[in-house]
Amino acid sequence: MATTMAYQQKLAEKLLVLNDRGQGVLIRMNHIKKTCTDPKRRPSFLADKSMEGVVKYINRKFPNIDLRGSSQQLSNIQKQKSAVLEGLSSYYESFIDVMEFRDHVYDLLNTIDACQCFFNITVNFDFTKNYLDLIITYASVILMLSRIDDKKVLVGMYNCAYELSNGSSDPSYPRLGQMILEYEHPLKKLTEEFGPHTKSVTEALLSLHSVYPRRNLPAEQWRNAQLLSLLSVPATMLNPAMCDTMACEYLSMEVMERWIILGFLLCHTSLNINAASQDLWKMALRSGLYVTLIRDEVINIHKECDSFLLCRYSKRLADIKECKEHTIVNCGATHREKRHFLRHALKELIKVLEDEPALLGPKVLFVFMALSFSRDEVLWLVRHAENIPKTKTPEDFADVHMAELLFYMERLQALLGRYNYVIQRYHLQYLSQFDALILNDTIQVYLFSIYVCPEEESVLMTSFVSALSAYTSVGKATLPLKEYPDLAKIMNMTQFHTKMMDNVDELLNETADLSSLCFYTRVFEKMFSQSSEEVSMQRYLMAFPMVCTHFSQNTHQMCPEEVSNEQCFHLVKPKCLFSSLYSILQLLPKHSAETISAARNKKMKKPPPKKDAPKNKPGAESQRKDRAVVTKIFIRMAHYNQTTQEIARPSELLAGIQTYVTSLYTLTRYINVDITRLVKNVLLQQTQPLDSHGAPTITTLYTNWYLESLLRQASSAFIAHCPTMHCFVNHNVENEQNFKADEYSDICEMRALAELIGPYGLKFLGENLMWHITSQVSELKKLVFENMDVLVQMKANFDKPETMQNLQKRLTGCENVLKRMTIIGVILSFRTMAQGALEEVANYVALSVYELASATGLPCDIDPALVSAISNMRSDNSSNEDEYKTTCLLLVYIAVSLPTLSVDPNSFYSRERHQNNIHCLAAAVNHLSAAMFTVQNKNIEQHLKEFLQVASSILLQLGQNMDKTEVKNRDSVCLLLDMIVDESPFLSQDMLEDCFPYVLLRNAYREVHRAFIYTMG
Repeated sequence: MATTMAYQQKLAEKLLVLNDRGQGVLIRMNHIKKTCTDPKRRPSFLADKSMEGVVKYINRKFPNIDLRGSSQQLSNIQKQKSAVLEGLSSYYESFIDVMEFRDHVYDLLNTIDACQCFFNITVNFDFTKNYLDLIITYASVILMLSRIDDKKVLVGMYNCAYELSNGSSDPSYPRLGQMILEYEHPLKKLTEEFGPHTKSVTEALLSLHSVYPRRNLPAEQWRNAQLLSLLSVPATMLNPAMCDTMACEYLSMEVMERWIILGFLLCHTSLNINAASQDLWKMALRSGLYVTLIRDEVINIHKECDSFLLCRYSKRLADIKECKEHTIVNCGATHREKRHFLRHALKELIKVLEDEPALLGPKVLFVFMALSFSRDEVLWLVRHAENIPKTKTPEDFADVHMAELLFYMERLQALLGRYNYVIQRYHLQYLSQFDALILNDTIQVYLFSIYVCPEEESVLMTSFVSALSAYTSVGKATLPLKEYPDLAKIMNMTQFHTKMMDNVDELLNETADLSSLCFYTRVFEKMFSQSSEEVSMQRYLMAFPMVCTHFSQNTHQMCPEEVSNEQCFHLVKPKCLFSSLYSILQLLPKHSAETISAARNKKMKKPPPKKDAPKNKPGAESQRKDRAVVTKIFIRMAHYNQTTQEIARPSELLAGIQTYVTSLYTLTRYINVDITRLVKNVLLQQTQPLDSHGAPTITTLYTNWYLESLLRQASSAFIAHCPTMHCFVNHNVENEQNFKADEYSDICEMRALAELIGPYGLKFLGENLMWHITSQVSELKKLVFENMDVLVQMKANFDKPETMQNLQKRLTGCENVLKRMTIIGVILSFRTMAQGALEEVANYVALSVYELASATGLPCDIDPALVSAISNMRSDNSSNEDEYKTTCLLLVYIAVSLPTLSVDPNSFYSRERHQNNIHCLAAAVNHLSAAMFTVQNKNIEQHLKEFLQVASSILLQLGQNMDKTEVKNRDSVCLLLDMIVDESPFLSQDMLEDCFPYVLLRNAYREVHRAFIYTMG
């Protein structure tokens, strides 16, 4: 019975027809509301003073209007009944359309329930989408009807004129009048109507659980997933973009949210008994404050939900309040970040596709996703900018970069139009060589798995028409689609590919239509104005007139009255925008000669003076409007670019500031200003991490640059620390640096940096350096814990070669230890350079006694900042003995790991330095051991001497190795012992001579310098 009914009822076709019909009825209701609220377009009968009594009487008596007993009140209708019939017939017929549409919707929904249809957006996408669209369109029509304040007057006045002309009322009037009364409280009546359909509606809505949450992600997760990027995995660039739910990937978020919010309001009982329904509903409530009914008609979702559910489910009120508060606080910033992400993602996508348009074939899905995501964000902003909530951050509801996003959307659409033949050719081959084959195989398998296959079903299967999705979704279908997800996947995929052949324009209209912007005139013009004021956005302003070409898509054949009005609007709006664009273009430098010439000619003609308001003269924009601008001038002089990591050299910035200050002093000849005090205040702020307005300072900029650019590349051995020149230098080989290291780290630059940021700034820099050092120390301790047993045995047996050789094989992480110690040494070497420069230029300031020495650049045997940082690392769970044991074993770990350096070709000692910066190990060993043993109150000299003994013994054992590859740079590594002793205030050459013969060091120096001479020769 169900299958026969499904054949006869043609459910899929009816859904399509009714959705189109409902959209037309909805547009007519919107047109009537706009007309009745516009004084210029309002029907004359409603504005006529002689009809005021009639209007009041009809409103009071509707729908039971007695013509015989109220002839006096309705006499004015009698006088102009023909005009009333003619003028109100279109309104009356529109309300009849609503009633007929309601009847058809009732009938179809009952039929669908009788067929026990199955709904799942990921399985039978079109059938489920059209079903939900019909429900929401119907609800929107009713809600729109309830917003027409004059509906009773329009219907009642027309019927009075009809009855006066024909002797009886219009046949449809009783039902129409009753319908208007029933929907005085629309949601209440709608929920009663949808009670029998709750199961089907809830099933369809809950299928969104697999789509909506993963689509409703913040920009940070988009960024981490590299969404919309064709370059994230280059190896798969030519692979076709496909998934199980292709149409769901570009399904509008706004549409889904409208389904969820209005759908669960209509079937509110599921909110009280189904946790999944509550989760989905609350997620949608957190996504915004308004959803669209039609065009610029919106619903305040939290207000509507609160008022409707107040008397039904008081428990839900707390959920609504929480969701509203969350939305007001977070939603604006969330969508701002999404727009920021989409601007960059679309820019990258356009560049790739313009360079390789053939990628439009396999990756066209990405284009429709990008357009859909962007359209959702644009419309969200416009919808909320028109109704800005009370929030602490109203700037989140404005976007000066909107022109760029609109421009990229138009560029993507232009690409699809230009290379449409590429898309068609690709998908023609895909359909014939893949879809057809897999579809045939799948159908054959399923046909043989069915005991009885009716002939008509076989025809449907082999023809694969759109009705198949609806037919296989009924409850008693021979081939229930929900039990064959593979077939559903193939159906959805094939349907997308067929759309790429002949229906790209429809998909573009679905994913990129911005026609509703024409109903947000004020917001649209404001966005244009804001973008035109932003210099970087002026290149994208052409997007606004291009968006106006979408406006013609607003009209519907059921509302022909709008066509003439829309055409006028389409012409006026682009003209206004082009006029503004022209004015902006006239301000470009290339037009300056013409402007100057016109001004000169005008002056020569000596026109009579005008008494117009004085215009702004050139240079007015340069006048200081805020005192904070002065404090930002120095920041601009730094020319810091976070993206490219470019910054002015400290000496260049210092010279620029000195020149600027000199020019300021000339002002004292004309005005009474204390320039010295002003400059000192500004410069003092620049020695702090943030200025008085919370903005980054020179100290912050240079701290970030030296850490992220110079020291990061030095830690990776791209640049080397040169002790002789007291700076960092680039290697001779070509590498990835975009700056010369010595130009930012030599003595002159360090002195300039010290003058710029002073002791306080260098203290902040030192704290950041200490943070990086403690991070490395934490990792070193972890390595010690992992090798604790082996290191204990090595410490006891370091003078036994055979035992050490066996233990060395069990030891892990040697290269890691030396790498981290080298990084510590590089950081400490840079800090020493900065402190040395500060000692030469600093005027001593009032700091604490503990900080005074190091903060002003005076050298210390034990670095107090490092001691403080190490001391703060200690956890409550660790004892003094544990920390002491770890420190001792760390020195053993470093010593026994030294032989691994001889294998590294970059360990070669040349020009007073090692290529891989291992000479910085000397500073790391000395400073780190001194600080750690100071914290533990142990004898530093004794433990460094033990380190020398272990290291010497290991290196002497290395000398007995006859494998040339393992001892290639042995001489360069042995020099480390001399460097450690030379830089240490606690060790002497006599101590080293006791452990390591000086003759070996002398031979090592001779060998490395001879090799250097041979290389240079």
